[in-house]
Amino acid sequence: MKKDVNPLTPLESKAPKLSKPKNSAAGIPALISTAKYGLGNMGVLNSLKNLAKVNDFDGFDCPGCAWPDPDNHRSFAEFCENGAKAVADEATKNRADNNFWSKWTVGELSQKSDHWLNSQGRITQPLVLMPGSEYYTPISWNDSFDIIADNLVSLKSPDEAVFYTSGRTSNEAAFLWQLLARRFGTNNLPDCSNMCHESSGVALTESIGIGKGTVTLDDFNSADLIIVVGQNPGTNHPRMLTALRDARKNGASVISVNPLTETGMKRFKHPQNPIEMFGLGSSIADKHLKVNINSDQALFRSFSKSIIESGNLDNEFISDYTNGYDDYRKLVLNTDLDEISEMTGISTDELIQVGEKISNSKATIVCWAMGITQHKNSVATIQEIVNFLLLGGNIGKPGAGVCPVRGHSNVQGDRTVGINHKPSTSFIDGLEKSTGIIAPIKHGYDSVEAVRAMESGDAKVFLAMGGNFVSAMSDTNRTSNALSKCQLTVHISTKPNRSHLVSGEIGLILPCLGRTEIDISPIGRQFVTVENSMGVVHSSKGTSKPASEYLISEPSIVSGIGGALETRLERSGIPWRNLSENYDLVRDLIEKTIPGFENYNQRITSKSGFYLPNPPKDNRTFKTKNALANFFCHDISCVSSSDKFMMMTIRSHDQYNTTIYGLDDRYRGIRNGRRVVLMNREDLVENDIKEGDLVDLSSDRESESVVSQSWYVVPYDIPRGNIATYFPESNVLIPLDSVADRSNTPTSKSVPIGIKKATN
Repeated sequence: MKKDVNPLTPLESKAPKLSKPKNSAAGIPALISTAKYGLGNMGVLNSLKNLAKVNDFDGFDCPGCAWPDPDNHRSFAEFCENGAKAVADEATKNRADNNFWSKWTVGELSQKSDHWLNSQGRITQPLVLMPGSEYYTPISWNDSFDIIADNLVSLKSPDEAVFYTSGRTSNEAAFLWQLLARRFGTNNLPDCSNMCHESSGVALTESIGIGKGTVTLDDFNSADLIIVVGQNPGTNHPRMLTALRDARKNGASVISVNPLTETGMKRFKHPQNPIEMFGLGSSIADKHLKVNINSDQALFRSFSKSIIESGNLDNEFISDYTNGYDDYRKLVLNTDLDEISEMTGISTDELIQVGEKISNSKATIVCWAMGITQHKNSVATIQEIVNFLLLGGNIGKPGAGVCPVRGHSNVQGDRTVGINHKPSTSFIDGLEKSTGIIAPIKHGYDSVEAVRAMESGDAKVFLAMGGNFVSAMSDTNRTSNALSKCQLTVHISTKPNRSHLVSGEIGLILPCLGRTEIDISPIGRQFVTVENSMGVVHSSKGTSKPASEYLISEPSIVSGIGGALETRLERSGIPWRNLSENYDLVRDLIEKTIPGFENYNQRITSKSGFYLPNPPKDNRTFKTKNALANFFCHDISCVSSSDKFMMMTIRSHDQYNTTIYGLDDRYRGIRNGRRVVLMNREDLVENDIKEGDLVDLSSDRESESVVSQSWYVVPYDIPRGNIATYFPESNVLIPLDSVADRSNTPTSKSVPIGIKKATN
């Protein structure tokens, strides 16, 4: 039995304060929270200045989520509460300067919470942790680049290096990052997509020929039905609530599918609408299905059964554009609704009632996030969702389609410009034509494989472009131990995080400009570009003074590493210095490499940017192996354990991914605590557990169990046998080897967990 020896948050000494979950999202509490966090971090003038430029045509893209902005127009405040917090967090007045790093040893910092680390502010200059030292100390940029280049060229194989990427990286920086990796000779380009939406990419590419969504923001206004499944928009994509509200006003029905009834899917009080603010707000979901964890595939099978049995099929679309319908029809008609009812926890009568409503829709959108993608059967589940949509011809027509909602603000763009451990042959050919380098064809490591490689000694240098790898990855202890075995770890970051405290023999922290900050190169002011969840590429231009005179941009950091490598290897001809000074040249290379970016530098000057090609959406063209949209037949599966609880990880309303803004979860009524486990009240009685009790959670590995101690119990409206805990604190309980079939995504939303009263 192995204990959680390195908890992400020190054990909390007091139970959290609990109140009833809220019945409406946003409204006055959101304005108060936004003002409090903004003023506390930025002050009055900077708050007004920075928030006025969020998602503005002449401003910067919100460093939060990837939800799209309206085409061709912007509202007075085109941001949400959590977007404002992301801006304030980056533009904070606090500084983690040399005084900070000289005060605390790495060991002492490792005992601090993630919330405390983040609150220390912006890192002001490059730092190094040398062998045997307990302190990070300042280092020059050139010396940093030399250390990285020396360690890279010392490797026996380029595949001993790992180039990780976070989703906030711009198109320009991401393209240069993959160029650096492939110029060095490896496709080891794991990224945060591997941990979240990799399942979407695998499933959709096979089903419809593109790994992205097929809807635009305007489609929400013409939909008959929108199904939001495995997603909590009120916390993770708050601006989506505006689209759902408007869809309801236009007559659409909204169905929410989730083990938790989230506040944002109940009612929404738009902060810019006084009537809603002081009134009841707008109803969002007109139906909520409180399903058991990981029963979504079964649920959508029942929806398909309703459509087929009702005869409300788009037979012309099925005949002209799809393959595999007959086999799928036979499979669906042989499905037993009583078995689906048992899996989902939804009564057979309710399944029939909802199925009748769904089968009458003429235009349906299905939205999902990580509540769908992080299970063992995620690829099969997503393909079941696509099957359901294909029955009604709901691909490539107004008001209909698939809508995987990405988290990080440019995670989709990073993948588009080459951050992919499994690059296509066409991309590799395009890269050779545009840059002259001959990139490797052999697939590289994804995030899980990278941890295994570092653990075994097959990878020795880990470089991270943004992110917080230790906190974001599953199996925290195993991930930490793997990183500590490296000879060099490098983190390109803006603020202190957990990953900085788990270094290789040498650790480097390279602080970069944030999305909100002015980027001036020797030839003038630069801007970057990003791609949102719906395939729109647009510009982002920082407007604030940099936090330190020593900060440089991500493209400049990548180019600095590339330039140092050029002096140690046979020269490649890549003009790293020119690329770091003029991002137009980077965009020229992207244009020459990737179809869809024609006239990139010209088209990006349009206020709202431009749409990338999306064949299924644009003209019902499916670039699959058979040039058709494919029905896939999978056996229905659902994780279960007779003697365990099924755990899903969730985010609080006071965090964004691994960044913890505060210790409250306002919508769920939880304050001043994160080390909590949400449980059904009947489960509490059956297990002789009371509200506020401390329990230990355990999960099994092949040879041992891992125990995470001292979690406070919170009674909550969640199906029996299901529990929920906050990410990233509970990542220690997710086995590294527990992954989705074929996408290799950690199963963070369905982990069998044992619960016992705390032993201390």
